[in-house]
Amino acid sequence: MRPLYVRRTACVTTRAARVNGEEIPVVATSDPFLTALYRRLGIDYPRFFKMDGLSKLGFLASELLFWGDASRFLPREDCAVICFSRTSSLDTDRRYQASMRDYPSPSLFVYTLPNIVTAEIAIRNKLYGETSVYICETYNPHQIFRTIRNTFAHQPLRSALAGWTEYDGDTGEAFLMQIETQAASASEPLLSAGFLTTAKHNL
Repeated sequence: MRPLYVRRTACVTTRAARVNGEEIPVVATSDPFLTALYRRLGIDYPRFFKMDGLSKLGFLASELLFWGDASRFLPREDCAVICFSRTSSLDTDRRYQASMRDYPSPSLFVYTLPNIVTAEIAIRNKLYGETSVYICETYNPHQIFRTIRNTFAHQPLRSALAGWTEYDGDTGEAFLMQIETQAASASEPLLSAGFLTTAKHNL
């Protein structure tokens, strides 16, 4: 099995954002934090405002991973998007169920799909490789590592955006990694269960 390298990490919560462990300064405004971060990054993507909380977290984490990459919008079939979650779309499922008391909301319904977060990332960045969401009872570094490694073993991939996305009750986090089959520098860590344990613990 070829080694996999972690080029960059990004973590976004409903209160803070970090790239490679370094916090991104965001000026407090009357906007929710995720909206303030969106504006801080200078993103022009109106679809963001229609997203549910889970998709906003994953979307913004992916924006941080691609921040400054001039080639990010070139179509790619060799890049996958792989996410893991405990509650998946459950928060939006509840909101949609509540809307059914009056009139079912079509704008909520589309976000009741567990894989909508990976779809939003793939659509934005023209990533045509595999997109997957795995539901896990807990954040399990060994399971996540095996799944990512097996995806690379059975697909013609050169890279992937992969990690943990979780949103429930107006709080959540997205921890994503930009994973490559070739290291751009000697300082890039190897992907391993140990790295997944330490990296998320330090965020």
